[in-house]
Amino acid sequence: MVLERTGRSDIPLTPRGERQVKERAPIIVGEGRPLDPKNLGIVFVSPRIRAHKTFHLLFEHLPEVPQHELTEEVREWDYGEFEGLFKEEILARKPGWDIWKDGCPGGESVDDMRTRVDNMIAKVHEYHRQYFEEGKGSRDVLIVAHGHFNRVFISRWINFSLELGTHFNVEPGGVSVLSYNHKALDEPSLNALNLCADLQ
Repeated sequence: MVLERTGRSDIPLTPRGERQVKERAPIIVGEGRPLDPKNLGIVFVSPRIRAHKTFHLLFEHLPEVPQHELTEEVREWDYGEFEGLFKEEILARKPGWDIWKDGCPGGESVDDMRTRVDNMIAKVHEYHRQYFEEGKGSRDVLIVAHGHFNRVFISRWINFSLELGTHFNVEPGGVSVLSYNHKALDEPSLNALNLCADLQ
C-alpha cells in the first residue's frame, strides 16, 4: 500500500478503518481486555478527526466513553512541504530523502519530533511515578495517535534512537502495549506490538 503523507490534514477515518475498529473494539476494549476501562487513568487523543473517531468507535459498545484530552502533543509528524505527497513525489523533489534522518522542511525536523515525543513520554512517566509511588490514579495511560508518531514513541520509550522507529511497523487498528520491567520507570519495555491488527 502506498500512502500519502497526511500530518496536518484533517482527513476522516476511511470506511475500511471504521469497520476495522468496530470489529475489533469488543476484543480490545472491555473487562479483562487489553483496554479495560476500570484501569484507564488518563487518555490522550490526537485532535485530528480520524484519531478522535477511532477513540469513540473503540468505546461505543460500552455504557460510557472515558474522559479524554485532545492534545496536539500526540499529533502526527508535521510533514511541512511534503504534506499530501506520496513518497515517490517527495523523492523526485529531494532524492535520497529519509524522514528518519532528514525530517520535513517547513514542518518538524528530527530534533523537533524527538523533543515533542520525549516530552510526552516524560508526562506519562510522571503519571506512572505518582501511581506507583503515591497510589494516585489508575494504572493505564491510553494514547490514540498516528503511524509515525507511534513509531517514534515506541522507539524513544525503550531508549532507542528516533531513527530506529523505522523498524516498528504499527499497523492500523492494532494496539501496542508499553510498560516497565519490575515496575521501575528506568526499565521501560515493549510488551506487545500490533495486537488484533491485520498484519500484511
